[in-house]
Amino acid sequence: MMAADAIYDFLQELAEWMDVYVCNFFSDLEQDGFSNNPLFHGIIAEVPEQHKTKEGHTKIGYALYFYSYSSWSGRAIYMEDLYVMPEFRGTLALAAGCHQLNFTVLDWNKPSMDFYLSQGSFDITASMGYHCMRCEGEALEHLAQL
Repeated sequence: MMAADAIYDFLQELAEWMDVYVCNFFSDLEQDGFSNNPLFHGIIAEVPEQHKTKEGHTKIGYALYFYSYSSWSGRAIYMEDLYVMPEFRGTLALAAGCHQLNFTVLDWNKPSMDFYLSQGSFDITASMGYHCMRCEGEALEHLAQL
């Protein structure tokens, strides 16, 4: 299975768990992440054959991320998605010479929020007063006209 195929399959599992509809097409995901100038990077977590799932899978999760830059501390990574099959959850490692890992957690996802806080992460909305903003659709078109 190709990396794009595996990531798209995991993306569908994550969307099902979150009860959201994925409007991103596979062709867009493949072009945006696996072209000569990718907009994001992906990591696929795999286990050896002897630890495969009951269904025979060795690919057990993925992370999507892109590089960003903090004017205060330099290179950073923004993690868009992290998904690991439930039976394999428990470990996350990151080594890319960055000084920050930025990500969002949905407000209803208390178990994940509690986990990240217990690991030393902090909520920048609460501690620094930042708010994560999004502009899309007609509002984005309007903003582009200003």
